[in-house]
This record gives sequence, structure tokens and C-alpha cells, in this order.
Amino acid sequence: MDNPGFAFFEGKIIPIEQARVDIRTNALQYGTGIFEGIRCYWNEKNKTNYVFRMEDHYRRFILNSRIMMIDIKYSIEELCDITVELLKKEGYEEDSYVRPFAYNSGLNIGPKLIGNKQDLFIYTIPLGEYLDISKTISVCISSWDRIPDNSIPPRAKISGSYVNAAFQKTEALLNGYDEALVLTANGKHVSEGSAMNVFMVKNGNLITPPVTDEILEGITRDTVIKLAKDNENIDVQERSIDRTELYIADELFFCGTGAQISPIGSVDKRPVGNGEMGPLTKKLQELYFRAVKNEISKYSGWCRKV
Repeated sequence: MDNPGFAFFEGKIIPIEQARVDIRTNALQYGTGIFEGIRCYWNEKNKTNYVFRMEDHYRRFILNSRIMMIDIKYSIEELCDITVELLKKEGYEEDSYVRPFAYNSGLNIGPKLIGNKQDLFIYTIPLGEYLDISKTISVCISSWDRIPDNSIPPRAKISGSYVNAAFQKTEALLNGYDEALVLTANGKHVSEGSAMNVFMVKNGNLITPPVTDEILEGITRDTVIKLAKDNENIDVQERSIDRTELYIADELFFCGTGAQISPIGSVDKRPVGNGEMGPLTKKLQELYFRAVKNEISKYSGWCRKV
């Protein structure tokens, strides 16, 4: 199936071709929307779909809606139930992706967060690999810095802010790289990828930028921290990372709902380690894919059966 058949739109599940917004919609004009990305994994062994950490995604969705002054009129439980119902109607037998989107749906002219109608939609799509995770990717340090919290906060998945990510990703692709790494707005420290968090391995330590270095507070990032601590007895260091630390790292990898766990083989044409996927990255990647398909009992609470 190339396209979904249904969407939750204006309070009900309808055929997706009927889910349409007016060209005057405020969120289309000014980027005044907030969204989430949630993965659903198909377990071929038991022919079952599992939505991964759905409650946590919707909890972040509702919390971050406060930043945009969007009133989501559904509880976390209601949003989860709607999502499961949508996925059941689609009947995917492959990995898929859920996109909830809350937005200013009014037709008023003007970039403001008040005095507008608001609404929410959810749709799902089949989705495989955002990046090829079977091999290492090449990245560059982007000339486009991450936007600071006091401009458009990166911790909230605000639709308009992803122009920043688009500049970074496009620059990387045009210059022959697979992805971009982004510095903080002051240029002092590493922030994240164009749309994913980053981890560094150095001398047996697992290190990632703190939430105050203009990053998305990632659900997959949190998953990696827990997997490393529980299974490899590694406490992750959350601290600022200098650009040149990347050049002498033993391992680097991206993580995110889209990116999953994606090993980095070079930064600015400098090889990371031997340029291949590192041993800790490989272990965490294997653990991650077992966890998301509900193959590790202690993480079953992260998986919602469809």
C-alpha cells in the first residue's frame, strides 16, 4: 500500500481523501502547528503490530502544545485509542509511522497564537528506513546553526521550525553528504542532526548533548540511555560536546523515531574510528530493534499491541 486509507480529522475517522484544509489555514500560512512522529513496528514472527512508546510521545505532544498555546482537547488515552483504531483500519503488515498534528485551523490573517480556531488530525503511512541503518553514513557540520530556545524552541516539534532542518539537510545533500550535524546558535557546541539526536562514544563513555543545548528531548534518545544503562551498565554523560571532539570520537550515531539508530562513519570527511559501525552502536541497535518489536519482556510496557 502506497498511501493510507484513513485519517482522524475534525473529530472523526474519515477516508483520507476527504481530510482537506483550506488554503487560508493559519498553520499553513505561518507554521503555527505542532506535531509528533510515532513508529509502529511489524513483528513478522507473531504477525503483530506494536506502537512504540506511544503514551510517551503523546505526553510530550500535550506538554509541548503549551508552548504554542494550542489546546488539545483529547487525553493521552483517547489519542492512543484513536491511533490504534486508525492502524487497525489500515491493516498494515509492515512498519508504519503515525503523524499527529495540532494546529491553528482558523482562516485569520496574521502570525499570532491567540484568537484562532484550533484542531487536530492524525494519519498513518507505511514507512521503512529514513536512513540506511545497515551501513555508516557521511555527515558534515552544517553552516546553518540550530535555532535557539528564545527564538523557536527546538524542544517542541513546531512545524514552522523545520525550515531550519530543511536548510541543514538540503545543504548536506547538495554537498554529497547523507546528513548534517548542527551546532548551537552561538556556534560553541554540537546540538543534534537536522532532525535527530546524536551520541558519541569515547574511551568507553557514551556522551550526548544536554537538553539545554537546543535539542529535541527525544523519546528515542531516552530509550538509548535506558538501554545502555540496563544492558551495558553504561551511565550516559549528558554534557556539551565540542565540534572537534567529533573528529576524534571512537563511535558516533544518530537516533530518532525516523532515524532509529544510524551509525556515522565520517564527519567533514574525517573517519570516525575505522569508518565502520562501532561495537557499542551495533549492540544498541540490535537491542533497540528487539525492544520495539516486543521481543524483550522487560520493555513490553513500551509496546502497544494493535
